[in-house]
Amino acid sequence: MSLGIIKAAHTAIWIFFVACIFGAPWAAWRGNFLLAAVLVGFVAVEVGVLVFNRWSCPLTGLAARYTDRREDNFDIYLPLWLAKHNKRIFTPLYVIGTAYVAYAWWHRG
Repeated sequence: MSLGIIKAAHTAIWIFFVACIFGAPWAAWRGNFLLAAVLVGFVAVEVGVLVFNRWSCPLTGLAARYTDRREDNFDIYLPLWLAKHNKRIFTPLYVIGTAYVAYAWWHRG
């Protein structure tokens, strides 16, 4: 394995979870509450993994074995500003999106 492979995998996983965060409220808006729940659940599992690993992705530790660099994006193909503020940006979006899913489900016609 190499740092490039780890970064590519980390980036692909990140894209998947961002798609889940945006996809859940979209699915609820379309009335597909099963899909919305699955997407919310995927992210909830990821949050559990992060909590278990002291708010660090397990791939970060793996990537650290291949380099001494420790910039916020040393382990992922994201711009530095986005890697640095990732949790500050996407946590509120996830919470708001999940709240919308719950609201839409509760008030479904």
